[in-house]
Amino acid sequence: MKGVRRSCIPNLLVAFIPLVSWASATTIADIQGPSFLSPLKGQAVVGVQGVVTAKGTSGFWIQGPPTHDIRISSGVSVFTSSKTILAQVALGDEITVNGVVGEFHSTGDVLSITEIDSPANITVLSSNNTVKPIILGVDRIPPTELYSALDKGKNGFLAVPNNASQIETVNAILQPHKFGIDFFESLEGQLVTVPNPSVINFENSFGEIWVHGDWPVTGKNSRGGLTLTAGVNGVPDLNPEVIIVGSPLDGTKNPKVSIGAGLSTITGVVHYQFGFYYVLPLTAPTVVSVEAGIGPTTISPNSTDPCVVTLGDYNVDNLSPNVAHLPAVATHIAQFLKTPDLVHVQEIQDNDGSGDHGIVTANVTLQTLVNAIAAASGGVQYAFIDVDPINNQDGGEPGGNIRQAYLYRPDRIKLAGNSPVGGSLDATAHLTNSHHRFNPGRIQPNDTAWLASRKSLAAVWERVGGNGERLFTVNVHHTAKLGGSSEQGNLRPPVNEGVDQRTAQVALVGEFVKSVLKKDAAANVAVAGDFNEFVQTTSAFALFNKVLREIDEVAGIPLVERYTFAFDMNNEQLDHIFISDAIALRPLEVEHVHVNQGAPTFNAKASDHDPSVASFRLC
Repeated sequence: MKGVRRSCIPNLLVAFIPLVSWASATTIADIQGPSFLSPLKGQAVVGVQGVVTAKGTSGFWIQGPPTHDIRISSGVSVFTSSKTILAQVALGDEITVNGVVGEFHSTGDVLSITEIDSPANITVLSSNNTVKPIILGVDRIPPTELYSALDKGKNGFLAVPNNASQIETVNAILQPHKFGIDFFESLEGQLVTVPNPSVINFENSFGEIWVHGDWPVTGKNSRGGLTLTAGVNGVPDLNPEVIIVGSPLDGTKNPKVSIGAGLSTITGVVHYQFGFYYVLPLTAPTVVSVEAGIGPTTISPNSTDPCVVTLGDYNVDNLSPNVAHLPAVATHIAQFLKTPDLVHVQEIQDNDGSGDHGIVTANVTLQTLVNAIAAASGGVQYAFIDVDPINNQDGGEPGGNIRQAYLYRPDRIKLAGNSPVGGSLDATAHLTNSHHRFNPGRIQPNDTAWLASRKSLAAVWERVGGNGERLFTVNVHHTAKLGGSSEQGNLRPPVNEGVDQRTAQVALVGEFVKSVLKKDAAANVAVAGDFNEFVQTTSAFALFNKVLREIDEVAGIPLVERYTFAFDMNNEQLDHIFISDAIALRPLEVEHVHVNQGAPTFNAKASDHDPSVASFRLC
């Protein structure tokens, strides 16, 4: 979340070691207090004493003597844009300053920054002083599982309803040993060292980098990222033990990074901005290590056994005929997924891509993709099938008309029966044990749950050379997590935008699957795609209970390896494959192939999602 005001980009900072003598007046500790909001908010303060630890175009930071109460920070921001005032102080100066205590908000959704506003009567007491940074992981250790005491219920920060309370309305005493937001709030404005940082996401568009340091963490996956998992008592663990590295204070630039990279040790000041707690480093770190490249799936496709099906799933990120990432997507399907029999793809755009010219068909897009797969695979030829949406009615990029589609190898699998392909507004239904009204067809496309969102696409398949065993599939792409509020923001639990609509969409898919299983409890059903939701949001998937099982759980995939996406501080799973009991009771395999989250650079990613591939038996 980006706020209205960007914080100062200070000019220079030096590493500090103690020590000065401290006068008796209003202290920085008095200003900060043990809660989120200053007990002196709005009050004039006189003679606040501290050492200047950072300076920029919008103010500077000062730090007082260490407190004996870990809830109370000894650092604070002094806000001013006056060049005259800024010229009065230098790094390492011990000063006194008068001003007014403020709590600055960029928006009401985020927490405030405690600061001294309208600084005046600055007196330099001495120069070239030093302050010892707090070494995170040694002097203070972040909590690893919970963000806030206000994230109540079994789903914690994912609990519904969202925004049931606000941190600053409650303004509780900090519990920095237990909650991540409290921990970093207790360090607001202080100089800290992050030893041996590990990168957990690519740099963002501002060059900022999410890291954890050399301290205990949870959710560590084999790539080096931190995965959103279930923590204590099953409460989702959003990995609060992390911090984002902001713009370096000396004007140098942070490096380009990849997930799992190691950085040189960082020293900087803790600052809250844009909804998150940052460390603003004294100087840019360097990359000291990187992870190895990603290999293809170990799942062996193309079995001669007619009972075996390999199924891929891939959100291909606004794919149209001429986009630059189409060859990479084709290579991923051909060489990294090893040409599965059937592939669920999402975010297929129409033939003119983002051009808003009323075109809705995507045959050129899909033909271009399957031709590229054939070239990358040495000749494996896919067929494709989709249902066109109504122009600009299914969300996504205006004019793009994204939709789900099926790619299938006609030498290995085929659409079953002779039902016609459904239209944009035709509702399919399961008619007998073997076929649907439309094949493929959309599930209740006129229901309000699909407003400005993709309608789930159901199909029936049978294996070429088999004995007529059917596979019932649903290709999903549920409404996006647009908007919402910061994980480290004021609203608790954070706003998970669209969760009610996604819950309704899951319910429609669940009811459709129930209609299939009602006629044949032993039916082979696979529901796969971009659900845009975590399974830890259990309320959203309640309608799948006792109907479908997540294939990762059945296959015993380690919790930390269940991810297909990276956002902010987390590797997380938005893309899922759910299966019926008939499939779950037979041998199966599944892998998430991290060709994108494991890319060497952000620009090397073909999509923001990783693909998955599974192998299972129909008989």
